[in-house]
Amino acid sequence: MRSHPDACPGAVELHAAADGGLARIRVPGGTLSAAQWDVVRLASLELGSGSIELTSRANLQIRGLADGVELGARLAAAGLLPSASHERIRNIIAAPLEDNQALVDEIDAALCADPALASLPGRFLVTAGASVSGLGGDIGLVSGDVGPAGNDAPGAARPASVAAPGIRSATPSTWILLLAGRDTGVRVTDPVDAVVTAARLFQQLRGTSWRLSEVDDGVRKITAHFGATEAPRFTPVVTPVAPSPVTPGVPLGRLDAHQLPGVPLRLTPWRSLVVPAGTDTSGLITDPASPWHGVSACTGRPGCAKSLSDVRADARAWLGTPHDRPVHWSGCARRCGRPAGDVTEFVATGDGYEEIR
Repeated sequence: MRSHPDACPGAVELHAAADGGLARIRVPGGTLSAAQWDVVRLASLELGSGSIELTSRANLQIRGLADGVELGARLAAAGLLPSASHERIRNIIAAPLEDNQALVDEIDAALCADPALASLPGRFLVTAGASVSGLGGDIGLVSGDVGPAGNDAPGAARPASVAAPGIRSATPSTWILLLAGRDTGVRVTDPVDAVVTAARLFQQLRGTSWRLSEVDDGVRKITAHFGATEAPRFTPVVTPVAPSPVTPGVPLGRLDAHQLPGVPLRLTPWRSLVVPAGTDTSGLITDPASPWHGVSACTGRPGCAKSLSDVRADARAWLGTPHDRPVHWSGCARRCGRPAGDVTEFVATGDGYEEIR
């Protein structure tokens, strides 16, 4: 049981990091128009450190800020801060190659419209789509056209045009509702109402818990409200998008704010981007065989006061060492930013690194 509220940073309430104020900008569904991306870029250049971090929840972070007032005003004007009261709970990860941004926008608007949900924890997470269903969302949606093992069935949603928000294929008649990252048999016909209802129930049950998985008997109680079906169970999956010229990866999840001016893009939870074909991807990972592929790190020194090492520099020095699965470098035992799935971790101890497999 948690004894204190979560301290997730927001876009207005900054986290006091060692290198200045840290703002986390929620981007439900990960889609940014070219104009919105330029607002974020220029804010980092003019107000912060000049770099932009991609998070494992497909959000953005700006570091080195003096305060969040000017940043908040710029984001609000760009449509990136529709609710100051709810902005920390707007965590919706969407499958980046599915036609789902319109659905995400509907869910986001419905969550923000309920005053009672403003006090949900900043760790609260919604997932939308089959390829991100294994990321452990408190609430998840998958098209009912997707088969039990996670493979697309005939009629399932097809990939969207790159960075084309608002386009969605035919709405499925049934949706699989995941709770705490697993299928409990709940099937719904109104996905937006189902997410809001489940969020309200979680809020009533959670006490001081941050995640549904921490609530004693929480999943069963919410499942009982909806009623389960005898449908075959769906197995949640995580299917990362491999780097390519259209879905380039971002080395260690950090962009120079001068990069990609005027480009519409979609963020992924694998610290990569979906960009229009023909975009200049210089400095990004486009080769699946690149040694950067699958390597991530927390902020480390000097940005984080808790870090015991400059993990980014150490990761660069290590680069080229053969590895057969994703590798994450952490500056302390908190292991921030660890990606989902089977990962090798190097955790700083103050006297070198402990390898955790």
